[in-house]
Order: sequence, then structure tokens, then C-alpha cells
Amino acid sequence: MAGKTKTKTSGKAPAPPVFDADAGLAEIVAAARACRVCAAHLPLGPRPVLRAEPAARLMIIGQAPGTRVHESGIPWNDRSGLRLRDWLAMEEEVFYDATRVAIVPMGFCYPGVDAKGGDKPPRPECAPLWHPPLRAALPDVELTLLVGMYAQTQYLGRRRQKTLTETVRHWRDYLPEFLPLPHPSWRNTAWLKKNPWFESDLLPELRKRVGKLV
Repeated sequence: MAGKTKTKTSGKAPAPPVFDADAGLAEIVAAARACRVCAAHLPLGPRPVLRAEPAARLMIIGQAPGTRVHESGIPWNDRSGLRLRDWLAMEEEVFYDATRVAIVPMGFCYPGVDAKGGDKPPRPECAPLWHPPLRAALPDVELTLLVGMYAQTQYLGRRRQKTLTETVRHWRDYLPEFLPLPHPSWRNTAWLKKNPWFESDLLPELRKRVGKLV
């Protein structure tokens, strides 16, 4: 008999969902996709986007879907995804094979636009609610790519350097569990030109490790 899911709330901050002992990854993913905790704050409404299967050995944690991903329901289905797959030297069919690559962003839904015209940060309720049960149900993950500042802040905590650049520059310090990356947005093209070590030093190691896992 399938386990049941309950989401407790206390005050303003929702408590993590509670799953029965026999709940599997499929049930947790289904519950995450049905989440409506942040609905009142989402300009396009909730559409949680994530992918995961129990056999995945690589996990990618980014920020939150943009409008194109919200429309398609396909993670990294945009220009940033093209660049990310180039960094990984990974074909599209492999990238979207959830038995090999789990894609679990910091925020599952499109958060809207900020005053400067960029995307807002991921909703703060999402990762505390859903990442712990999802990661617990993915025991075979050997490497987690922390793409961008929000993922690095969440998972590296005090180990994170003062800036994203320095955190990524110290990528060796976080292996073998984590590997921090800048966001592959085309807005970061200037950053890549200013930091040639990313392409010469980090990308070869990234591709080697990812290639062994997928």
C-alpha cells in the first residue's frame, strides 16, 4: 500500500512534508510536483519542474525555472541549458535521462521578475521543504553540481567563499561531493572571459568526473 504524504504548517513557515516509511522517490517527486505552498507569490502560477530517478548518480542543482522552462515543463530548456550541456560535454538525451541525471533546482517554479528586469531569486520555501526528502531518496548520487550562488549558499554554508568567483575558484575544496559552477546564463559571458581558468582548469575535470558517472 502506497504511503501517504502530509504537509504540516506552523506559523508562517511551512514544515517539511512528512512521508510514510515506505514512501519511494516517485511518491516524493509526485508530491513535489503537486506542491502549491508558494502559489500566492508566483505570477504565472505553480508549475514545479524537476526530474529524478533512484539510479541517478549525478545531481544538478540550479536556481529556478525561467519563463521558457515554465512553459515547456522541461528543465534547462533554454540558452543557459545549451551552455550547461556544453560545459558538461553531454548530449541532450543523456542530460534528460533521469536515471542518470537528477535535476532538482533550488526553486521548482518560476519566481517572477525583479525590479531590474531579471528573474527573482528562488522562493525560499522550496528547498527546505523538498530537498531533504529528495536527496534522501537518491542514495546513489555521487556528485552534485551547485550551479549559481543560491545552491552554493544552501549546500556549502560557511565553507563558501566570500564571492561566487572565489567559491568556484576553490572548487577542489568541495570535491568529491560537490562541484560549484557559475550560472551558465549568457549574461555571464563577461565573467567567463575574465576567468579563463574556469575553461582551462575546471571544465576538463568536470567533464572527466561527469563522464564517469553517466
